[in-house]
Amino acid sequence: MSTQIFDDIIEFAGTLAPMSAIAGLDFGDKTIGVAVSDRFRSISSSAMTVRRKKFTLDAQELIKVFEEREIGGVVLGLPRNMDGSEGPRCQKTRAFARNLSQLIEIPITYWDERLSTVAAERVMLEADMSRAKRAEKIDQVAAGLILQGALDRLGHLKTAS
Repeated sequence: MSTQIFDDIIEFAGTLAPMSAIAGLDFGDKTIGVAVSDRFRSISSSAMTVRRKKFTLDAQELIKVFEEREIGGVVLGLPRNMDGSEGPRCQKTRAFARNLSQLIEIPITYWDERLSTVAAERVMLEADMSRAKRAEKIDQVAAGLILQGALDRLGHLKTAS
């Protein structure tokens, strides 16, 4: 079992089954934020935060969500540097994608996540969320922003064609 990983969201879009939801992941050192879309791929909803333990356990938890939500594609936030270059965090994210792709048959793509955590923090501050609640929710809110960006791009591809 191995799935394809796409750097180009247009190629990724061509592999998606109709009416399947997409998952967005914000991959971090301690947690993985998870968001899911509706079947029309128009709205992203923050779903959960996976506390990282080791890859096999993390993957099992994600796969369970993918199966329960009938996920047809995965968008993984790629933490590029502000100048667009890729550093060690991008390498870790790409390694995670390669390992996950060995366990699932769902296409994976990347989405530039620069400033997604900053934006997530701003959204939660505007919602007057407590510091403790923000710390608990930051990764899944960031995953939601990553996924919404990708969904907006996918929606634009549909209307442009």
